[in-house]
Amino acid sequence: MNIQELTAGKNNLPIEEASETKDADVAEGEIVQLVSFLLDDVEYGIDILRVHEIIRFPDITRLPNTPAFIKGVVNLRGSVIPVVDVRDRFGFPRADVTDLTRIIVIETEDKLVGLMVDNVYQVVRLPMRNIEPPSRMIEGVSDEFIEGIGRMNDRLVIILTLENILFEKAQKQLQ
Repeated sequence: MNIQELTAGKNNLPIEEASETKDADVAEGEIVQLVSFLLDDVEYGIDILRVHEIIRFPDITRLPNTPAFIKGVVNLRGSVIPVVDVRDRFGFPRADVTDLTRIIVIETEDKLVGLMVDNVYQVVRLPMRNIEPPSRMIEGVSDEFIEGIGRMNDRLVIILTLENILFEKAQKQLQ
């Protein structure tokens, strides 16, 4: 599944817009499009411009001496890409791989990386004014992984900071 298919709403990924989305917002570039996915029935979002493609769960080759959240690597049309288990990275309990498990292939720092998620949900169009920074009252995960929280009609979408998910905190501090 590629980006054109995502934005066209194909492959069972409906496009949902916040009820306050207006044509003027689109013209001013104040709309963020997110690919949303589920982990433990909580909806998370990744900027669609960072998503390269979404694939079914492939065979993964384990690597020795890697952090626990690195599932291994996959061969994607001749490119070897690492796969991050987002559940493990967030400290959630492991879950069984199902028919809905997907790898969201993202591009960061000119490299492809796969994010293993429970279920890719939909493409969300969200006005910037509906996105708030994470609360200072929430410690731990929000400081490290959450860029913002989007209000979408009657639900919330947690928008992730990809760089912090992909790299160890210690490596980020060294830079």
